[in-house]
Amino acid sequence: MKKIDFQELTNKTKDILSSTKDKLKKWATNYKAYYKKSRWYKRIAILLATFIAALFGFLFLVDINFLWLFGKSPGLSEVNAPIQNVASELYSSDGKILGKYFRENRTPVKFEEISPILRESLISTEDERFYRHFGIDVQGLFAAVKDMFKGNARGASTITQQLAKNMFKVRSQYSTGLLGYIPGVKMIIMKSKEWILAVKLEAFYSKDEILTMYFNTVDFGSNTYGIKTASKSYFNTTPQDITIEQAATLVGLLKATTTYNPRINPENSMERRNVVLSNLLKKDYITKAEFDSLKQLPIILANNTETNTNGMALYFKDAVASFLSDWCKENDIDLYGDGLKIYTTVDYQMQQYAEEAVDKQMRIIQRNFNSHWGNENPWQDENHKEIPNFIENIAKKTPAYKDLKLKFPDQPDSIDYYLNKPHRLKVFDYDTGTRDTTISIMDSIRYMEHFMHTGFVAMEPQTGFVKAWVGDINFGSWKYDKVTSERQPGSTFKLFVYAAAFNNGLSPCDTRVDQYTDWDVIDKGKPTKWVPHNADATYTGDTMYLKAAFARSINTIAVQLAKEVGIDAVIKTAHAMGIKTPLNETPSVSLGASDVSLLELVNSYCTVINDGMTHDPVLITRIEDRNGKVIYSYDPKQTQAIPYETAFLMTEMLRSGLSEPGGTSQALWGFNLFNFDTDFGGKTGTSSNHSDAWFIGVTPKLVGGAWVGGEHRSIHFRTGALGQGSRTALPIFGYFMEKVLADKNLAAYRGHFPKPKQPISRNYQCQTPKRIEVDSTAIDSLAIEGVDIDNLILPVEE
Repeated sequence: MKKIDFQELTNKTKDILSSTKDKLKKWATNYKAYYKKSRWYKRIAILLATFIAALFGFLFLVDINFLWLFGKSPGLSEVNAPIQNVASELYSSDGKILGKYFRENRTPVKFEEISPILRESLISTEDERFYRHFGIDVQGLFAAVKDMFKGNARGASTITQQLAKNMFKVRSQYSTGLLGYIPGVKMIIMKSKEWILAVKLEAFYSKDEILTMYFNTVDFGSNTYGIKTASKSYFNTTPQDITIEQAATLVGLLKATTTYNPRINPENSMERRNVVLSNLLKKDYITKAEFDSLKQLPIILANNTETNTNGMALYFKDAVASFLSDWCKENDIDLYGDGLKIYTTVDYQMQQYAEEAVDKQMRIIQRNFNSHWGNENPWQDENHKEIPNFIENIAKKTPAYKDLKLKFPDQPDSIDYYLNKPHRLKVFDYDTGTRDTTISIMDSIRYMEHFMHTGFVAMEPQTGFVKAWVGDINFGSWKYDKVTSERQPGSTFKLFVYAAAFNNGLSPCDTRVDQYTDWDVIDKGKPTKWVPHNADATYTGDTMYLKAAFARSINTIAVQLAKEVGIDAVIKTAHAMGIKTPLNETPSVSLGASDVSLLELVNSYCTVINDGMTHDPVLITRIEDRNGKVIYSYDPKQTQAIPYETAFLMTEMLRSGLSEPGGTSQALWGFNLFNFDTDFGGKTGTSSNHSDAWFIGVTPKLVGGAWVGGEHRSIHFRTGALGQGSRTALPIFGYFMEKVLADKNLAAYRGHFPKPKQPISRNYQCQTPKRIEVDSTAIDSLAIEGVDIDNLILPVEE
């Protein structure tokens, strides 16, 4: 390898620099001499040519970021394939839009989808020589300079320059280099970059393409980007169907999206709209008569402002985002900017029916709850005493408290003062959704804690498709989704106890006695007995079919079965059928003392109706990118969780809740459900102290489940007559199914449970004689006054 002679290299560099210096000096001398001997008009031409050459040289240096003086600029690849934030859209199974995910609410349109009146309004107002310049309007520049000297400063940016500024965000996302720190130079550099980008855009795209990109990119205020979103948001129309005065209004507000926003400043907006109309008149696009008529019209706005928190199925939309979180990270996809089209399993009409059913029943429950508690606070312990500092402890978890804690770290009195100081707040109200009021943070917490809550979800048992999803009573006030939150399932968990028993050879027509039952357990290191009670705290001593015991939700018999097959077998069966949450391996789990979610519980009931086959809930069927390419398709997978015969027998058990005397699901007979050739079954559940009320309803084609309770377990009804699953949760399913079955477009969800697909070896056609008179809604799971199932333990006798 040849050794580098650094001295020789240094000498050569000096020679090159010296030679360059001499040449530049000689050129300057010649230039000066030529300039001096030239006539005046030649001197002007020389200066103009020099200025143009210097300008192009400066722009070239800016574009290549010479010596890092000017900061990076968008490259040719970015200009050729510009990336902009486009809202991702969420679609129902029947092709209707449920909502959007976005940072900038933008949905692109094609050139032919933009009305000519929009194009003419924009060009006549913003850039009348648009089709004649190359991105920079030289004539407009000279006119702007001339007006500036007259004291009438105005903009000279072309539509292409505005597109460059909007699309590539040169002023916010790109630096201006070292020279950008010099006052006044930063703006020159940013403007220069916009000029360069405008020329590049003109080189890459046709005028119509530039116009289309502009309309798809521009900000129309109120978090509304692009002409399609703006047309819908402001006027509930499309860019194709927009009227002349509407187009003029939208184009007018582009000058200043706040000053001329028709929602915020209607008078300014109308004045600016009429300026745009006068421009159309000057270009002979409208007649004088049309102008005189249009300028008198009021601006009539639609109330279609889109946010990430409005629309239908908001909790479902949030669940989809959560479901896609890992997938987006793995595939480097931006859910809020990549313009995805997400096709879901939710049926638009079913979702609407579900939301209506929830609203109808929860209004009734809330009236009952308010009447039941009166002036008392409902946050009470098991001894019916108000829990000390309940509201204060909730307040400490709020962002407001944390902010005050930082501001007044050692001043608790100051924190209390501001927490109790009334100010303008929005609170939930059934009549208005939310209402503005003057209230303190502490009082707002007290107010909001008086509301009862719910979750409802419906699924197709054969496919696992989620057809409706309601996570609570109001997404704006409570983001916590009650479909996926975990609470004690009460007697709805008995599904797994009986399924485990049938897996072990028992049948619906086997019998057990409703009697005192105990279970040896170890509590705090000492041997004790766990003793379950029935809902009415009595034992009948009756010998009854398992079908009847399940239908009437007899706790003692469910515990006997769990003891026979073992808690491990019950838990294993529950996990196989669809429960994902870890379960406590204690006897009380047989009565639903271990938390599960409504979604996994409904999915487990689907396993029964689906012949023992289980699958994960399906929320999404496919996803397309912004170009229509399918980038995700769901892969249908299911496994045999329980034998077919067990599933068939458990279906009969669920049906017994309506057919057996005293069945806890018999309240369904009070709904208009049985004129549509459809079979039903179901199971109620209520946890201790009525903190959690459940109902899971089944039909051959649809399974739906509802939960009702307080935001905190200490907030609940005090009586089973008001707080049981049959009284609170069941009606939600009933109201929902009434509308589904009555809808002819949803007739596919009607039907009867099929006859056995294979021989059934065990007897299931037994029936309890109707010899008992009982309120079928009064016996339900764990609803024992003042009794907590986790504490039903008696000491071993000496």
